[in-house]
Amino acid sequence: MTSERIRSSIEAATKYLTEHPEEARYTDSAATATIVDGLRIRVDGPGGEALATDMPKSVGGDGQAPSPGWVFRAALASCEATLVAMRAAAQGVELGHLEVTVDSESDDRGILGIDEAVSAGPLAIGVRVRVDAADTTVDRLREIVEWGLRHCPVQDVARRSVPVKIEIATGG
Repeated sequence: MTSERIRSSIEAATKYLTEHPEEARYTDSAATATIVDGLRIRVDGPGGEALATDMPKSVGGDGQAPSPGWVFRAALASCEATLVAMRAAAQGVELGHLEVTVDSESDDRGILGIDEAVSAGPLAIGVRVRVDAADTTVDRLREIVEWGLRHCPVQDVARRSVPVKIEIATGG
C-alpha cells in the first residue's frame, strides 16, 4: 500500500508541475544554527524541525551529539535512500531491503587551518547501496539505484559547485 501511495503522489506532483512549471522553483526552508554551549549547536527550522550537533573532545567539543560532518553524511545517505525508494515505487517495484551507507575521507589539517592547501571538507565520499526486491533483475535494480543517486539533491550539491551567498551581521 505504501508504494502505491508514493507512486500516486509522485504522479500527481509530476502532473501538476508539468502543467505549472513556474511553481517548480522555490526557496528552500531555512535552517538556523545557534550556539548552545561550547561547540554544541542547535539547528531549528521554521516548521519545528530541530537537531543538535557537537564536535569531538579532541577539538574542544563534548562529543554529546553528532558532528556536522556526520549529519552531512546522514543527510546524503537518507536522501539517496529516499530517492531510490521513490524511483522504485514510481516504477512499481516493491523493495524488500534498502540500505545506503555513506562514509568519507577527511584530512583534519583543512578544518583546523594547519595547511590552507588542504580542503576543509571531505577529500572523497563513498556510497554503498544494498538493495533487494522480489522478481526484479539485478540490472533493473541497478537502474533504479543509479537513477535515485543521480536525482538526490544532497548528492548533487556534493558533486557540483553551487554559489554560496554570505551575509554577515554583527551585534546580538
